[in-house]
Amino acid sequence: MDLVTLTIEILGKLAHYAGSYGMAIIIFTIIMRMCLWPVNVSQQRSMKNMQNLTPKMKMIQEKYKSNPQLMQQKMMEFYKENNFNPTAGCLPMLIQIPIFIMLYSALMSPQFIQMAGNTHFGFINRLDSTIKSNAGISLDGKFSVSKNAKFQTGKNATVYLDNEKLENIKIIKPQNAVTIQGDIADNQPIDLKMALDELNLKFEQLNKISKADVSIMNIMTKETENVTFERKGDILSATVPTVPASNTIHYDVIILVALFGLTIWISQKVMMKATASAKQDPQQAAIQKSMGTIMPIMIILTFVFIPIPAGALLYLVTSNIFQIFQTIIINKQLELETASNKKAEDKNNGIIDVEVKK
Repeated sequence: MDLVTLTIEILGKLAHYAGSYGMAIIIFTIIMRMCLWPVNVSQQRSMKNMQNLTPKMKMIQEKYKSNPQLMQQKMMEFYKENNFNPTAGCLPMLIQIPIFIMLYSALMSPQFIQMAGNTHFGFINRLDSTIKSNAGISLDGKFSVSKNAKFQTGKNATVYLDNEKLENIKIIKPQNAVTIQGDIADNQPIDLKMALDELNLKFEQLNKISKADVSIMNIMTKETENVTFERKGDILSATVPTVPASNTIHYDVIILVALFGLTIWISQKVMMKATASAKQDPQQAAIQKSMGTIMPIMIILTFVFIPIPAGALLYLVTSNIFQIFQTIIINKQLELETASNKKAEDKNNGIIDVEVKK
């Protein structure tokens, strides 16, 4: 079982208990973020340590700037003495990127679109919608197509032999298994064809194929239809009715993109406030403040041009909200930890002073 199929199955089980796929994505996000809680504690502690250690690090850099090799050696010794890992702050992001890619791939897959792509959740009309897409209704018996339409199959097919029906037969290359025969014309049916050997069957079985039921997705519109292919000589062919595709703006997805920008901006502000108590280099503070403003804008603009489905944006918004509260809670924990350590240190110093006086 691949990761995309595993993710869809997890979302399906969560949706069964939560009541909707939108809520399943939210629960999935919370579970992932809770699993990463210890890593985020380490990240925030590392950030605080870095703020405190920055002045000393700059002194080392200034002192040994004429000898880069010695400076690197002294910096490594400094990190070791202070138990500081400069790369620790990057670990949560590195872990979260594969999770997001896995979820994105699952939500854009033909399996999910066919199963739950048109799911409604709150103000979200479809979990598979992007900001701008070609309108198309899945499983209505016809494709919404433009002249540049491209198609791919699902991963499995139902195959009919002379006297036998075989289910869940693997399609070897779903991305390239189906092609369009001839040109696409407005309001005219399209002819699709598949080679027999795209099906993972023995030669003896391939010779007995009479037809096959295959899930076909229009890559441009993410619209999915169940198509029956009939055998014609050495190929499988099908004719499917079409309607012209029309561009549609999904304002619910625009709202999600705006919410993502807002939540990441708030998250940056909370993170900056969490480290404000520590001594911070003015130049570094200015850069951090500038990044906190520019980054949300850049990401929003990126999402306008990159087709991110509503379900993936729901994951990102939920993740940001979780991050905000997580940062506040962890910062309180670190403040109590620091106060406790300082109190213990002061107490030890007091005992030492009494012993010296005696």
